[in-house]
Amino acid sequence: MKFTNLERLLPFGYLILVILGIVKESVFYYFIGVNILKYSNLMDVLISPISDLTSHPIVLGGFSFYVLLLYIYFIYISKNTDKKWVQKLLKTEDLSEKPTDEEIKIRLGNKFLSVTAFGVMTFFLGIGIGNGKKVSGAINANKIKYNHSITFSSNKTKLVYLIGSNSANIFYVEKGNKNVKISPIGAVETIEFLKTKK
Repeated sequence: MKFTNLERLLPFGYLILVILGIVKESVFYYFIGVNILKYSNLMDVLISPISDLTSHPIVLGGFSFYVLLLYIYFIYISKNTDKKWVQKLLKTEDLSEKPTDEEIKIRLGNKFLSVTAFGVMTFFLGIGIGNGKKVSGAINANKIKYNHSITFSSNKTKLVYLIGSNSANIFYVEKGNKNVKISPIGAVETIEFLKTKK
């Protein structure tokens, strides 16, 4: 495989990741009734793709495994370019002249990037839709576990289900109330994770 203009594609790739991070966050919070863009700043948007990928070892592992599997698959394809299905995949079967090895490598690189981009888009959207529906359904059915305790600067403590946070706000559902609440980070003294079931 050969990647042409990779130095130009990397910033574009990160821009796509940022856009997908925004879409994922917007979709997730849409299901719980919050317009997240109103409560986010530029830094939250820029780091959202990285924070999504590193949010859980399974997510990072699954994403890495997907890219590695794709890479191995395309290495396999590169060694079987004489087969009809590979020629059809690379759209070289109808060419009047047989493509050079260099042209095949470029086609393989472009195909790899497009399949990876599609997979990443599906990955982020899937996380946003799946988690959004799951959290929304659990809140509506009153089946969430209140496993965080928030102490505010006024010394008031609340037992909550923590939906998420960014650099400015935390989003949570208080026990006994199905409404999503938003509090500024500055008003919070401590957030405690409770190991015991409440």
